[in-house]
Amino acid sequence: MNYSCELKCIHDTLKSVCNAIVSVINVDITIVDNELNRITGTGRYVGSIGEQLNSNCSFAYALQRGESFIIENPRLHEACSNCINNDGCKEFAQVCCPIKVDDNIVGIMGLIAFNEKQRDIILENKENLLEFLSRMSELIASKIKENRKTKNVNLMARELEILVNSMDSGVISTDENGMILRYNLIAGEMFNINQETGLVKNVSDIIEGIAIQKIKENKCHISNNEFLYTTKGIKYRGYYNAKPIMVENNVTGFIFTFNKINELIKVVNDIASTNMIITFEDIIGNSNEIDTVKDYSKRIAKGRSTVLIQGESGTGKELFARAIHYESDRRNRPFVAINCTAIPENLIESELFGYEEGAFTGARKGGKIGKFELANKGTIFLDEIGDMPLNLQTKLLRVLQGNVIERVGGNTSIPVDVRIIAASNKLLEEKVREREFREDLFYRLNVIPIHLPPLRTRLQDIEILSHVFLIKFNQKLDRHIEEIDPSVLELFKNYKWPGNVRELENVIEYGVNMSADRIIKIGDLPRRLKENEAIQETLREETLTPIKELERVEIEKALKLFGDNSEGIERAAEVLGISRATIYRKIKAYE
Repeated sequence: MNYSCELKCIHDTLKSVCNAIVSVINVDITIVDNELNRITGTGRYVGSIGEQLNSNCSFAYALQRGESFIIENPRLHEACSNCINNDGCKEFAQVCCPIKVDDNIVGIMGLIAFNEKQRDIILENKENLLEFLSRMSELIASKIKENRKTKNVNLMARELEILVNSMDSGVISTDENGMILRYNLIAGEMFNINQETGLVKNVSDIIEGIAIQKIKENKCHISNNEFLYTTKGIKYRGYYNAKPIMVENNVTGFIFTFNKINELIKVVNDIASTNMIITFEDIIGNSNEIDTVKDYSKRIAKGRSTVLIQGESGTGKELFARAIHYESDRRNRPFVAINCTAIPENLIESELFGYEEGAFTGARKGGKIGKFELANKGTIFLDEIGDMPLNLQTKLLRVLQGNVIERVGGNTSIPVDVRIIAASNKLLEEKVREREFREDLFYRLNVIPIHLPPLRTRLQDIEILSHVFLIKFNQKLDRHIEEIDPSVLELFKNYKWPGNVRELENVIEYGVNMSADRIIKIGDLPRRLKENEAIQETLREETLTPIKELERVEIEKALKLFGDNSEGIERAAEVLGISRATIYRKIKAYE
């Protein structure tokens, strides 16, 4: 490793050391790096700074030896034996002292006498001189280390600055009273902080009503508190966190982090994988029934109107909802799905619309964003909406009518721009007649109705779906099932599929797990299929042997027993209970 740059960086120190040595002992001094480049020098060496010495000089020998020594007889010393300037050397004596940093030689410091007087000065004070040069070498080494630390600190400070400025959050550090000391670019943009104008001096200028002294006294952390802030005359909503800086159990300052609410929503949507892309091409099937629904759904996808998808469980309602979303102009916005039956009735309102801090016992500090806010500018998919409680149906109707929501425990209307796609596995018309679903809400939802066909009416799709699922579960389960027995596919077409495509998928997964061969057979199917009436009938058909086949087999057995000559044939006819003419006719027919 070349240490030339490190030595050059402390050039002033090297120059001071050289001048100090010259003032003590009137001899010339030079310093070279570990690749024999002259870094500095005095006297006759001033004009050759920057030159590189030859590889056979005494300094090269000093680099190899790695310790201080004195050359009392130049040209005769071992260090001079290979020097190309040996014959014309004008030196009277020389001292070489290595400069070491962490056991690495970074350079050589050399004192050279060019007359007898200078030689005598060196030789008369050998021990003291070597000790003095050793101390000077340590001084240079310590300066190199100090310079390294300064560089590392500056590098770390720069890296930290880049890191903080690369964050998606605004970051502000304050003193113990909330006075702003430092901030990153995001915070500067969010709050229009300008230290020259001094418009924003304290964190209380940003967070209205913050009790900084109370936070200081309690030494507490604040997490996910919602607040309103104004930038360039426009009001925004955000969240902030505050952490005290503790030194010897005393609060000396605070670190505040700020997030724009729309950025948080984007992060939540990304983490929740709500942006999983499903297109109409991903919906498997080429039957007339499914092609008709796909073509219709593509046409209505571009609009903004509410869609109601109805169909039995397992027909792919969410797949169609996602495909409609990604065929629309909202494809780059969030798609948020919520199953109305999967959430307890007392929680579904807060899940949909969110809640304010203190709205109910157990409410999270700072409140919570609801699914409608998460879906803003995008699409919300309300699955199994037929099971939504009546009181919540009223609130959903208000959203459809006014495009605003109110959080639980709040009194502020929050505008939302959301396309609603609802779905139900029950006929909502019947639930309306039974007064279990609001009629006015039904008509608001049923602007664009879609009815998904059950699998039993899509017999053409069963085979292609089965093979797609076979490939999927071979990969998932690391199996190598090559095919599905034709008799299995025939049974699939006779089965009613109450669970539709989802049930077929589960059946194929079961078969891939159970198959001991490279083909899925009837015995590899779940019990519910094998015990199904239609399948049992097919199984019985498979186990019955046609009369003609039985007859052929029995005649063959009789001929083997009695022989195929005329006597044997007559005996066989007698035992089988048929005439001699009949057995001859059947022998000919069965070849």
